[in-house]
Amino acid sequence: MPSLGADMEAGILSEWKVKAGDIVARGDIIAVVETEKADIEVEVFEGGVIEALLVEAGTKVPVGTPLALIGAAGGAAPSVQPPEPVSPVATEHRPSSPLARKRARELGLDLATIHGTGPGGAITRADVEREAERPGRPAERPSPIEPHAARGEVPSDRMASMRHAIGAAMARSKREIPHYYLSIDIDLTTALAFIADRNAGRPPVERILPAVLLLKAVARAIPHVPEMNGFFTEEAFHPAEGIHLGVAISLREGGLIAPAIHDVDQLDLDELMRSLRDLVARARQGRLRSSEMTDATITVTNLGDLGVREVFGVIYPPQVALVGFGRVTQRPWAVEGLLGVKPIVVATLSADHRASDGHHGGLFLAAIERYLQRPEDL
Repeated sequence: MPSLGADMEAGILSEWKVKAGDIVARGDIIAVVETEKADIEVEVFEGGVIEALLVEAGTKVPVGTPLALIGAAGGAAPSVQPPEPVSPVATEHRPSSPLARKRARELGLDLATIHGTGPGGAITRADVEREAERPGRPAERPSPIEPHAARGEVPSDRMASMRHAIGAAMARSKREIPHYYLSIDIDLTTALAFIADRNAGRPPVERILPAVLLLKAVARAIPHVPEMNGFFTEEAFHPAEGIHLGVAISLREGGLIAPAIHDVDQLDLDELMRSLRDLVARARQGRLRSSEMTDATITVTNLGDLGVREVFGVIYPPQVALVGFGRVTQRPWAVEGLLGVKPIVVATLSADHRASDGHHGGLFLAAIERYLQRPEDL
């Protein structure tokens, strides 16, 4: 069971995507895990043959519990005893897919009354819809969930769990991390002109948003100040090997999630724009991967679309820094003694004093500004 959040202690293995005997390669999706924030697709990190599934769908187990055995083709897998569940599985967590549970709530059906035809008897969406159409089925009862959930929004219990998880992680951050905060005003005249020129003649789906330049500027600045990119664990800072930006995404139904875009420094602006669109869409559809939830090395949040001028965020442990961007505003700005009106954004830094200090933080923000003044270098 992977750790998909700083304060995640256990998860529900809600659906298997493989069965014993299947051949898998690194990066394949093998399962879906239900957490307090979302349903996450779990990737496999070692290729081979699925020798055994150790946890039944619908079981809640602690982080670190073996879920399956993967052996080399033709080899014998080691013997591992199936884990004990954390607690008895409630009716709503009996073997069933996330789509099946969602559809059952929409139709007001009790999963306990539905026969599953999926792997290990798991209930699928088709099973739910088949039950809804079964002749002689009792009249549909009112849905036990709140009305907003029937419109595709998160039920109140999931929302409460999400708020609890976010609150626990942020409380831990403020309790354990000695934050320091810095900010800088950045003139975006050159950057916005660069975007306008690059987008000229492009259809809307191929245009680059200003947010992409901000993300890439952060990634390009990191090699100048590597103390901002990594993790503080075991009482020491450990620099990350890659630059994986966690992007704070607000969900339409409420709540916040910060999955990672991998290797941002190696993506060109068009690739980064496509990755950002894809990540936001899948986050709001509940289709994120486990690596996207665990690999972020620094987080970037942008609240400019909400009219916020500046944001001083809370670091997500065990990361050591968070960069925030506010709204681009037209402000008086003096250049070489001449006063004019310029588009200005406030970039902020929340950093861990155990990994860096104000000198490092100032160098980092200055590097971000330099790259935004030379967008052609991004």
